[in-house]
This record gives sequence, structure tokens and C-alpha cells, in this order.
Amino acid sequence: MTSVDTAGLPPAERFDFWQDLVARQSSTATIRSAYADDFTASARVVDLGTLRLGVWRYPSLEFTRPAHMIDSTDPELYQLALPLSGRGVVTQQRREGPLEKSAFALVDTVRPHGSRLRPDDGTPGAVETLTVLVPHRALPLAPQRLAELCAAEIPARTGMGALLAAFLRRIVTHPEQYAAGDAPHLDRIALDLIAGTLAGRLDVARDLPVDTRITALRARVTAFVRQHLTDPTLTPAAVAAAHHLSLRSLHRLFEGTGTTVGGLIRAGRLERAARDLSDPRLRRLGVAQIGRRCGFAHPAHFSRAFRAAHGLSPGEHRERAARG
Repeated sequence: MTSVDTAGLPPAERFDFWQDLVARQSSTATIRSAYADDFTASARVVDLGTLRLGVWRYPSLEFTRPAHMIDSTDPELYQLALPLSGRGVVTQQRREGPLEKSAFALVDTVRPHGSRLRPDDGTPGAVETLTVLVPHRALPLAPQRLAELCAAEIPARTGMGALLAAFLRRIVTHPEQYAAGDAPHLDRIALDLIAGTLAGRLDVARDLPVDTRITALRARVTAFVRQHLTDPTLTPAAVAAAHHLSLRSLHRLFEGTGTTVGGLIRAGRLERAARDLSDPRLRRLGVAQIGRRCGFAHPAHFSRAFRAAHGLSPGEHRERAARG
């Protein structure tokens, strides 16, 4: 992970530094901003191997990559961008699409393109964008089909796009939660989610490699489990039924992952319970109430499972957290 902040530089040097950073991390471009004289911006870049993720925070700006800046030796990359705050437009291939928090925008970096971004309310301030750079060769989709998506809206709040957005945001927001050795695994998952999101937008998901489709389905199941942890009736059978799978097929889906659907449910509930027990705002709730709100129907079962996972009872965990 690399983090930079122009606040540590003299104001006169900040904008040139930012342009150089964008060129090194993405591609050369012409960047214009009304705040070039005192450009306060920051970036966090996480390199997973094949993919490079970034969160960029900056004032309003206009980005243009014309044909004369594109060289045959430039790396062939796609860039997916998701505004986290702010709004604007992106252009490529005579198409103009919106840059909104509800959708990803795709551009091909070796074709001319441009974008404009400003704060949501139009007043001076910063915008924030999540980006991911993907080599052309890494996507199992025909380039001519992907060209149809350049500057088009790719939903980020429903379906595969929502899973992708949540996964990428978690990595770039909390990279400290992962070890360096996790990068290849995260890289593979992110790439499969990207392929699934783009294929779904093109309605060609059935043409993806089997491994990619399996990863995407596993991600959907995992997200479903996390969303329904508080439901005491959530069981592997219920998860299988919700995804139109047999119980055997669901178990096979997680073979080789080191966990099971039952394990996901249990671990998710225990993680939530540990967090709630440590929250001083929830001290008014009894231990059994915490267990119920985390999906454990029976206090005795909750206590046994919590002790097995954490080595102490829920009440002891709460008291230890209270002592700091």
C-alpha cells in the first residue's frame, strides 16, 4: 500500500506532484483544476498483483487523455471508477455517461477519454473516487463487447456490482486487516467479481469460465449470509433454497475454501456479538439479548459457542472490554 498527501508539500509544488502521481499510477493526462495554485489532495493505492486499487481525494478537476498522449508502449488497461462523493461525467468513444455514486464507469486507458468531477453540492470542497486498474488480458471477455461499456453506467448498488463495490471498498478502507500473503487471493476474487459484473451488464455471464462463475456465486452466497445473520432461521438449507441450489451443491461450492456455510453463519454471528458486547452504547442490553440480536435463539448455545471461539464467556468478554 502507498499513501500520499499533498498537504506536506509547499502549495506551489502540489499540483505538479499530483499530475506526476496520476501518470505513474494510472496514465499520463492533462489535468486542469480551479484549485491548481493550492491543490490539497490525497491518495491511497493498494497493489494486489494483477489489479491496482486506489482511493483518490481531490478538489474539482477536469481530466483529459487525448490521442497524442497515448503511446503504443503504454500498458493496456481498463479503469473502473466509482465516485464515493461528488459527481460528474465521463466521455469515451463519442459517448458521455454520468459519474455518480450509484454506478461504476469503465474506460479503456489506451483510447482517448476524459472526465469532470465536482462536489455534490457544487461548492468548494473535495471529491473522492475509488478506482481499479485491470489489464486487458486479465478479463475473459471479448474487447469488442467491453467497448460497449465504456462510459456507460454499470450499477454498483444492485447485483454483482454491489458485491464488487463492497469488496473493493473494504480492501482500500482497511488494508491493515490483510497480510501481504493475502494479496493473490484478494486479487483473484476481485478479478472474478469484476468479470462477473461486466458480463452481467452485457448479459453474457454464461460465457465466463467456470471458475469465475463459481467465485461470483460464492461471493453472492457470502453476502447473503452477512445480510441475514440476525435471522435465527438462517441455516445452510435456507441459504441453499434462497439461491435455488441443493444443499449438496451449496456444500460443494465451499469445498477447498477452509470453511462451510454453517461456519460462515456461526463466525459472522460471533463476530457481531463480540462487537456488540464491546460497545458501551449497548450496555443496557443483557448478554442473552445481545445473543438474540445476533441470531442466537438460545442463550446456552450462544454462551457455549462464544466461549469455544474466544476462550471466555460473553459476560467476561464484555467486562474485559469495559476495563479497556
